Amino acid sequence: MQKLSLSQTLGQKLSPQQIQFIKLLQVPTAELDTRVEEELELNPALEEGREEPEPVSEADDYDEAESPTDDLNVEDYLGDDDYSGYKMQGDGSYDDEDKEMPIAMQASLNDQLEMQLGYLGLDSRSETIAKQLIGSIESDGYIRRELDAIVNDLAFSQNIETDIEELEELLGQIQQFDPPGIAARNLQECLLIQLQRKLEDLEEDPVLQAAIEIIEHCFDEFTKKHYDKIVRKLNIDDQELLKDAVAAIVKLNPKPGGVSGGIVKTQYLIPDFILSNNNGKMDLTLNSRNAPELRVSQSYSDMFKAYDKSDKKDKKLKETVSFVKQKLDAAKWFIDAIKQRQNTLLRTMEAIVKYQYEFFLEGDETKLRPMILKDIANEIQMDISTVSRVANSKSVQTDFGIFPLKYFFSEGISTASGEDVSSREVKNVLAEFINNEDKKKPLSDDKLEKALKAKGYNIARRTVAKYREQLNIPVARLRKEL
Repeated sequence: MQKLSLSQTLGQKLSPQQIQFIKLLQVPTAELDTRVEEELELNPALEEGREEPEPVSEADDYDEAESPTDDLNVEDYLGDDDYSGYKMQGDGSYDDEDKEMPIAMQASLNDQLEMQLGYLGLDSRSETIAKQLIGSIESDGYIRRELDAIVNDLAFSQNIETDIEELEELLGQIQQFDPPGIAARNLQECLLIQLQRKLEDLEEDPVLQAAIEIIEHCFDEFTKKHYDKIVRKLNIDDQELLKDAVAAIVKLNPKPGGVSGGIVKTQYLIPDFILSNNNGKMDLTLNSRNAPELRVSQSYSDMFKAYDKSDKKDKKLKETVSFVKQKLDAAKWFIDAIKQRQNTLLRTMEAIVKYQYEFFLEGDETKLRPMILKDIANEIQMDISTVSRVANSKSVQTDFGIFPLKYFFSEGISTASGEDVSSREVKNVLAEFINNEDKKKPLSDDKLEKALKAKGYNIARRTVAKYREQLNIPVARLRKEL
């Protein structure tokens, strides 16, 4: 039997303004201009530029019962100095010429390959098949799609019947294109193509011939650096020959499509903060790109004022006033969100500078204090998630270079003397041990653990392994050299 009942629950939901602020907070400086332009296109009540607010007379009183919208206050939109002539603080300026940097256009990988395809002089059927193969090449230069699947693609999309033998013949011709190693189906084939191209240029070269034999017959042993097994399997007596062959293989390009494939774009790192040391005093400024000049449209405000003085009973007029009010609200919310974003960024960075003051004085990594998100969140009285959004997408320009904010966050490690040091310091010591090790007998994680403990860093072997992986350093077996 169904029953009706009343229940009371307590919940928390984010307002649209809060959601907008959160999204803006995690946008890096380089992308903020794009986000502002999107908002300017969507909201005609939001304008770019700075304008002195004009004096606005008070609107005529009218009966609230006849108001076109509920809780409508004209004064919220007219003569609000905070928004009409809004300009946020920031240091520096940018000329119009500096806002956009031209990027040289280059032919894509497919365009380059199809241009080389034209030199083969194929008939239209073979050329269509070859273009299908080229279109199957991924951005790193490999064809990972099975040839029988490409046969089916040609049958369904191009109405061309072919077989794997014909595809392999055409694929072999494409594999002779530049860059060397292109259109390989796996790493082994990619390296072989490059070695064979080199051997054609140098004719008989014992080093290249040995390298080809290693890749052809001992590829698994090579990837695992089992050089003793390679020596036994290939009967290589000359240790120098093996060493030179391995060196020749290591110099090859494992991702041929990455060299000239696609449109090359230079990524410019734009710091969100600029920090300078002025005789021991840290001067922190926010990149001026974070301070766009925005204002509420005066024409929309005037329009709203005109509607307010007109007939309040007209249905279409009510809809128009509601639309104008909505756009004015959205414009004010967006400007407020950007202002709040700037304030949060500055408060967070100021707390980081205060916490890591010794590092910013000299740039010495050993002066970095252990610091976690909670430390900064407590300092600025904000949620950890807010600090995380700032730290994960922002960077600061210092006298010692540009650093991502997450660089300054690290765990604390206890030393033998009972002091806490940053995990980054431990990683630097670990990397130094590995750089100075005997490459013929690299240090295992157990030996690295003992070496760190001898230095006074009390960490477990599993922590050594974790830090080594974070530094992108392979295990001892894979660091072994001849």
